[in-house]
Parts: sequence; C-alpha cells; structure tokens
Amino acid sequence: MRSALFNKSPLSPDEAQVQHNQRSVIIDGIGVGIVTGIATFLAVFLARLGASPLLVGLLTSMPAFTGLLLAIPVGRMLERQTNIVPWYSRARVWVQATYAFTGILPFFLPLEYIPVAIIVIWAIATIPQTIVNITFTVVMGAVAGPQRRQQLMSWRWSTLGAAAAVSVAGAGWLLEQFVFPHNYQIVFIASFVGGMLSFFFSSRITMPPIVTTSQHKPGLRALLTDSVAMLRDVPAFGRFVLATFVFNCGIWMAMPLFPLYWVRVMHASDFSIGLINTVNSGVLLIAYFLWAKVTSRKGNQPVLFASTIALACYPFLTGLTQSVNLIIVFAALAGFIGAGKDLVFFDIGLSTMPKDRVPSFVALQQLTGYIATLIMPLVGTWMAQHFDYQIALFVAAGIRMAGVLLIYLLKIGQTPVSEKTPAA
Repeated sequence: MRSALFNKSPLSPDEAQVQHNQRSVIIDGIGVGIVTGIATFLAVFLARLGASPLLVGLLTSMPAFTGLLLAIPVGRMLERQTNIVPWYSRARVWVQATYAFTGILPFFLPLEYIPVAIIVIWAIATIPQTIVNITFTVVMGAVAGPQRRQQLMSWRWSTLGAAAAVSVAGAGWLLEQFVFPHNYQIVFIASFVGGMLSFFFSSRITMPPIVTTSQHKPGLRALLTDSVAMLRDVPAFGRFVLATFVFNCGIWMAMPLFPLYWVRVMHASDFSIGLINTVNSGVLLIAYFLWAKVTSRKGNQPVLFASTIALACYPFLTGLTQSVNLIIVFAALAGFIGAGKDLVFFDIGLSTMPKDRVPSFVALQQLTGYIATLIMPLVGTWMAQHFDYQIALFVAAGIRMAGVLLIYLLKIGQTPVSEKTPAA
C-alpha cells in the first residue's frame, strides 16, 4: 500500500487513478474519523439536557428501524444508478451536517425543547444514513478491486481510528473550556470541518459505471420475491448471509451486556471502564495492518475461523471473571481480533455478490444486520433481568459459536467451482 500511495516513478493512467482513489478513500476516512469522535458526545449532550432514557435510546434504534424499512428499496434504486459516488458523498455530508444542525438548535429553541428537536432531525438523517451504509460497501469494494481492498480498508479504518481518538481528546478539552450548552455547540459545529473534508475527497473518487441487466417490478410482493430469488440464485451469498446473521446475533446480544456486567456485577469504577474502552479501541491502530498482512499470506480462511472462534469466547470468558485486569486484557484481545473479523467478512461478502447487482445484495445483507441490531440487545437485557448477567453472556457466547459452526458447515469463503458467482 505504501508503494502505491507514494511511488514517485511514472505511472500508467490506470495506476494513477488507483493511487488517486486510494488517497481519496484514506483522507475521506480521516474526515469521517473527526466526526465519529465528536459523535460520542451526542448522547451525553442529550442526557445533560434532561432527555428521557427513551429519547437517548432512540438515537441507536432509529437507524436500524429506518434501515429495516428502506434498505431493500434503496438498494434497488441505487442499482439503477450508473455513478454511485455522488450518492455516497452527498448522503455522507448530510449525515455529518446533522451534528452542526444539532449545535445550532440552542440559538433558536429553549433548552427544554431541544431534546425532541434533536431526535426529529436525527430521525430525518437516518434516510441518508441508510444510503451511506449501502454505498460505502459498494464504493470501497470497487475502488481497489478484489486484490487490494483488504489492504486499502486496513489503511482507512486505522487512520479513521486515529483521527477519532484525536477528535475525542480535542472535543473533551474544548468541553472543559466553555459553559454549557455553548461548549457542546462549539464542538458539534466544529465537526462540520471533518464533514467538509470527507465530502471533498469522497466526491473525487472515480469508479467504472455500474451496468445492470436486472428489471425490477414495483410493489412489496415483487420486492420480497426478488429478495428470496437473490438468496436462491446465488447460493454462496445465501450461505454467507445465514451464517453471519447467526454470528452477529450473538455479537449484538452481548453489546449492552458488557457495560452492565462491568457496572452491576464487577462494580468497576468509571476510570476502569474508560480504560477498558480505550484499550479495546486503541489496538485497532495496528490490528488492521497486521491482519491485512496475514490474509495476504495465508488467505481468508485461517483468519475467519481464528477471529470468529476467539470472539465467541469473549463473552464466555467475561462471565467467568470479576477481575478488572483480566477484563482489560480480554477487551484488548477482542478489539484486536475483531479487526480481523471485519476485514474477512467485508472481503468474503463482496466476493459472493454478482458484480452487476452489488447495491441490492449489500442492502439485503445489511437488512439482516438491522434485524439483529433491533432485536438481540433487547433479548440480552431481558435475559439478564430475568435470569442472570452471566447466563445471558454465556447464551450470547453460545449463539456466536453456533455462527462459527455454520461458517464451517456451510463452507463460508470456499465457493465451489460449480457455482457461478461473479466477484464484485
């Protein structure tokens, strides 16, 4: 990757375009990282405004609900576009601009009305967010090609993480310098700088026109019929969606259980919880680079099984201990291993999609993710409330292991020669 980005020797037009795209993708990631870091304070702002737990919870549930409703129609609409990059860059900047709109609200509304107003504008933002979620995979998969996409994504996600870490630290310092609510207004409005950086470079990405031969009939029944046909006609994709859906159900079930376990069972301090989250995110700065090197040498299969088995053990090991030091070690390992899982899931998923219908296939894959995101956190917290936090963590680990078993039995990542599945 370094040689591709900084090579000073004369380049062919195609090589120069690839290098240009790679630079744009990475700098776009830096802009996204700036906004992502500041985004961590949105829920805190709502809480300090006196918002109810329901309103705060809507911040995470609204995108999944909107995606559940719109993912397939949006995917079909995007499939008809010959140039998908403008949809990606413009939808991204609208989502990022919502933080600036959030910062402007206190200039026009009394503080007691702001929480509801924030939820309204973020409900509207879930529509472009759904577009971003689909176009991101399509664009990132196309700009580098099958041979380079893992390496490119390792660079993007690592630099994004570094930018987010700097952004969090800078925003935290700014919040201490001014009084409420002006401190949060400054931080959110300042995030627009990252949004503009992202928009400028993402809009410069170029990719071949999308050519599709598919003809879609209108109506809900036709949409459902087409979705079932996609799973049936491309068996490798159907198997991938099934196995990863089960595994991700275990991922999302455990998501709210970890902080609850740390606080209510381990009685961990705020400092300890902050340290757990810091090491979990901090290891990503090197994890993506290392996993990209491993997959380039060993292939996806070893990383796929090593990462999913290890992540299946994470909630199980957490439920066996109340030692903060061990939890910190487990969190660091989970963050490191999770980077490998992200890379191979991204790569294998794209490799199972017909190249002329990537947007629709990405939308269908993400639909299953939205289902898991909406349902499984509620299942996890219900089980913890009615049984025990440890039991809930063990069940989440069991669901993850069931996903691993499906990955093995369905031979995910091993497409038989007899199956004609054009790579994305």
